[in-house]
Amino acid sequence: MVYLNKDILFLIFEELKKDKKSLYSCLLVNRTWCETAIPILWKNPFIRDDSPKIIALFNVIISHLSKESRDILKDQGINNLITEKTYQKPLFNYIFYWKYLELSYLESIIISSTSKKVEESKLSIIKNEILKIFINRNTKLIHLSIPYDFDNRLHHISGAENCLSELQSLRCFTKVNQHHLEGLAKICKSIKKLSVRVFTDVNDIIKLIEVQTNLNDVKFASMIEDESIYKTLEESLIKHADTIQHLKIGWKPITRFLSHLTNLLSLEFYFIDGYIKWNDSNYFENLSLPVLKFLKVAKVPSKVLAKLIKNTKETLSEISAFYDDKILIKTIYQNCPNLKYLKLTIFSNFNTLNTEIENLLINCKLLNGLIIEIDDDKNNEFNWDEFFKILTKSSSNNLYKFKFCFYHNTIKLENIKLFLDNWKDRNSLLLKLYIGNYYFKAKFKHQLENLIKDYKKKGIVRNYSIDFQSYSHIDEFEWDLY
Repeated sequence: MVYLNKDILFLIFEELKKDKKSLYSCLLVNRTWCETAIPILWKNPFIRDDSPKIIALFNVIISHLSKESRDILKDQGINNLITEKTYQKPLFNYIFYWKYLELSYLESIIISSTSKKVEESKLSIIKNEILKIFINRNTKLIHLSIPYDFDNRLHHISGAENCLSELQSLRCFTKVNQHHLEGLAKICKSIKKLSVRVFTDVNDIIKLIEVQTNLNDVKFASMIEDESIYKTLEESLIKHADTIQHLKIGWKPITRFLSHLTNLLSLEFYFIDGYIKWNDSNYFENLSLPVLKFLKVAKVPSKVLAKLIKNTKETLSEISAFYDDKILIKTIYQNCPNLKYLKLTIFSNFNTLNTEIENLLINCKLLNGLIIEIDDDKNNEFNWDEFFKILTKSSSNNLYKFKFCFYHNTIKLENIKLFLDNWKDRNSLLLKLYIGNYYFKAKFKHQLENLIKDYKKKGIVRNYSIDFQSYSHIDEFEWDLY
């Protein structure tokens, strides 16, 4: 038998980290395999809503309680959590390997596992003792997520300075108790990824941003409308212009701070609701983002967006846009020769866009994946046949990944059949369909499944999925169908 050393095993298991079932089977091979797989399995042991597994996870967590913590719980009359069954010395220090701590998830585990055993008034005692398992001198967290209603002051827990000193990722709310952020600013200096939901006072999050030495990825989601707060947050990023490469922002920029962030690789504007007025149509006029590769925008006027695209020096490889304007499409194919992935939302009559879409397919020869989201109405049905003819006629050999999303219109089986028939002798398709019309759910699904299965047997479709419920991944340039 050939034996692999731990370093080689670790590299192999890292490739399997999303395949928990296969990793679990590795635990049973021998001690070396088990010891190598455990740190990967426990790095982020998230479990979806499955009561038996969540309770089992809770039992593993409390098996790490110190004698001091167990005594505190007993002194408070909390005796039924610590039994011979629940308190068995674990084979490994599993919590040592737990690097991604979502405090809201931890709280849900505690509540769901103790709701029938412990008085609600004593839950805070249990939470405090369990937090000590995760925050101490022997643990090192990489990621921390703090919910807005979290009360415990993490930085006051013994060992917090060691545990949080190498934190790389933080998700939090400005609404959270400000003492949390002020305390973290004294400990955490190496945060690379920061995600903040912005409510009111931002003084302490500004302090936290200021002390970081390698801030790389920033996301600001706005829960309010306050230009003075936006301005303060934007200006706080200028100091980190050399290191910030990824930015998501939930409002129209107030200052010219983007002109300083010349190392940006990805930029996203997203707005939770409402239409955003861009009074300054020249905002991107002289903005240079010379290495920008990934651009995702919604509710930004196409004329404004076109100016940004022109200033990217042909570096863009991914664009996701919530518009279908001729000017925008023309700007893309004239300025993005290296484009690999594109998402467009089409509102208008396809006949007004077909020429520009054809030019886009002809000029963007590296295009590998295309997402088309149709949002028409019944009085303006999308011309699928014409669109599919252009796709098969003008697409380069590199393009074979498609997502089509439609809400209101009545695409027919014949439309899809025409597309698949014309696609023969080309690279096999990776195809995802997102269907929002209720009529389809009741009458159409079975026929559509059977049709595409036939073309998969013929080799025209490599793999596919049909989603009649969720649009959560429509914007993602991923086709995990292999």
